[in-house]
Amino acid sequence: MKQKIKNEEICSLNNAVDYEFPKYATQIINLVNNNAQGTRPNMVGQMSELIQEFPGHTLEDWIAWYSSKKPDAVENATDKIYSKFLEMKETMEKISRNMINDWVKDLVYNKTYCGLRFQSAIIAKLAQDLCVSWRIASVDEEAKGIDGFVGARPVQIKPISYKLKSQLAENITIPIVYYEKKKDGIVIDYNPADLEQ
Repeated sequence: MKQKIKNEEICSLNNAVDYEFPKYATQIINLVNNNAQGTRPNMVGQMSELIQEFPGHTLEDWIAWYSSKKPDAVENATDKIYSKFLEMKETMEKISRNMINDWVKDLVYNKTYCGLRFQSAIIAKLAQDLCVSWRIASVDEEAKGIDGFVGARPVQIKPISYKLKSQLAENITIPIVYYEKKKDGIVIDYNPADLEQ
């Protein structure tokens, strides 16, 4: 027989304190804590390890045991998170409808376009480094497997994962520039000799 025990019931069965939070409060505190990092292992301990060391059987035992092992952890974490909350609250008070409108435009226009049209940025960067012109391929050229031109050289732009797919039977005869998206940009991998004019 399969049976699901919901998180709320698990807490209730363990006699956990039922803390009351206003609507959105826990989401906001989570966001603040992501920035403050107040509950990281260096602040409150490695919970998965501590719970394994814990010799007790009840929530009350856990609270007493944890408090003896990490007597200042809860207060230190609270102080760190609250300090970041005050900092973020000050910024929140500066946010206007116009600023939100700018944020939405930045996301919808800039980040979407630049994030999805990075092929042209890669080709432009390569051309800039080689001091040559560049262009994106025409529809007919794309049908032939060309993404763009660096000077007179046709190139294909492929994700780095493509390089790892050894089972691909595709025969590509033009230079390939591989890319890997990172949080702060794109890493490109190519053979410079392939692009010599």
